Amino acid sequence: MIFFKNKSFSKSAFHSDSTSSSTSVYTVNKLLFVAGVGWLFDAMDVGLLAFILAALKQDWGLSAAQLGIIGSVNSIGMALGAFIFGIYADKKGRKSAFFITLLMFSVASGLSAFAWGLGSLLILRFFIGMGLGGELPVASTLVSENVPPEIRGRIVVLLESFWAVGWIVAALIAFFLIPLPVIGWRGAMILSALPAFYALYLRFNLPTSLNDRHLTVDTQKESICYKIQSVWSATFRQRTLMLWIVWFCVVFSYYGMFLWLPSVMMMKGFDMVKSFGYILIMTLAQLPGYFSVAWLIERLGRKWVLVIYLLGTLISGYLFGIVQSANQLLLSGMLLSFFNLGAWGAMYAYTPEQYTAHIRGTGVGMAAAVGRIGGILGPLMVGLFVSLGFSVGLIFSLFSFAILLAIIAIILLGRETKQSLLQ
Repeated sequence: MIFFKNKSFSKSAFHSDSTSSSTSVYTVNKLLFVAGVGWLFDAMDVGLLAFILAALKQDWGLSAAQLGIIGSVNSIGMALGAFIFGIYADKKGRKSAFFITLLMFSVASGLSAFAWGLGSLLILRFFIGMGLGGELPVASTLVSENVPPEIRGRIVVLLESFWAVGWIVAALIAFFLIPLPVIGWRGAMILSALPAFYALYLRFNLPTSLNDRHLTVDTQKESICYKIQSVWSATFRQRTLMLWIVWFCVVFSYYGMFLWLPSVMMMKGFDMVKSFGYILIMTLAQLPGYFSVAWLIERLGRKWVLVIYLLGTLISGYLFGIVQSANQLLLSGMLLSFFNLGAWGAMYAYTPEQYTAHIRGTGVGMAAAVGRIGGILGPLMVGLFVSLGFSVGLIFSLFSFAILLAIIAIILLGRETKQSLLQ
C-alpha cells in the first residue's frame, strides 16, 4: 500500500541516521498500514457492538436501559485503558503498549461469543474496552512521533480513516451474517477475535526504525504522579482543559448517537435487516469525511478544520433526530457520518501535538480517558431517556448541544499546531 511517492523527507524527521529518502517513504507507508489495520479491527469491534445491541434486544429481550449499560461498561473499560496504557506508553514504550492492548481486546472479543448472560457479557466488554481505549491513543502517538511535520496531520487522519473501513466491515458482517440463525451475533463476535493473530504478527514486524526515542533513563524514572502533574503544569494547563472538554463532548455524542443508530432506526419503524442496510450506506460516508479532512488539515490547520467538521456534526445530528422519512434519515445519517468521523480524524491529529515527548502518551491517554467518561454517560442517557419516553429528537438535540460546547472550547482555548516540530 503506497500513500506517498517521490517525496524527499529529511533524515532527522524520521529519527534515524541511516534512513534514506526511499526508505523513509517506505517506513511511513508501513507504519500507517500496520497501525491502521489495528485501528480497523478496533472499529470493527465497536461497530459490531452497535449492531449486536439491536440483535440482543430481540434474542435476550433486554430493555433499553440494559442495552445502555452494555455500551457504558465498554466505555468504562476504555477510560481505564486509555489512562493506564497512556502512562505505560511513556514509561515502557509505544510499541509494547500497542501490542498488549491489541491482544487484550481481540481475545476478550472472541470470548464474548460464548457469553451466557448479561453479567458475563458485561465483564468481557469491560476488558474489550480496556484494550480498545489503550490502543487508540497509543497508536496515534506512535504515528505522530515518526512522520515528518509537513505531512504529520494528514498521516494521522489517514490512520483514523481505517476506522471507517472497520465500521464498513462491521456493517457488512451485520447485514449478511447476524440475521442468519446459524451464525447470529455469536458468530460475528468469533470473527472479532482475528486481531489476536495480527497482534502476534505485529510483535515481530513493527518497523525497526520506531525506536521509542523518548525512553531516556530520566523519563523512565519519572513517577506517575509527576507525569500527571506535568499535564496540568502552567505550560500545558490551557491545552489540557481544552482537550478534556473537546474529548468529553465528542465521545459523549459519538457513542450516544452511533451505538444507538441501528436501534434508533428500528424505533422509527424499520425492521432489523432494513435498519442494518441503511446503516451500511451511512457508514460508507465516513471515508470521504476522513479523506476531505486529510486534504484540508495541512491547508487550513487543525483548529479550524476541527471546528468546521464539528459544526457539521451538530447540524446533521440534530436533523437525524427529528426527521422521519427513509430518504431524510439516510441523507442526514450520511452527513452525520461524514462530519463526525472527519472531526475524529482532526481531533486525533491535534491531540498529540499539544504535549512534549516525555508526557505525550500520558497527556493523550488522559484526554482519551476523560472522553470515555462521556462515552459511559452517552449510551446510558439514551437508554434512560428512551425508557422514560423522551423523543429521539430531544435526545439528539442534547448531543448537538454537547458538540456546541466543544466548538466553543476550541475557539477560545485552542492553538494552531500545523506543521509544528514535536519536541
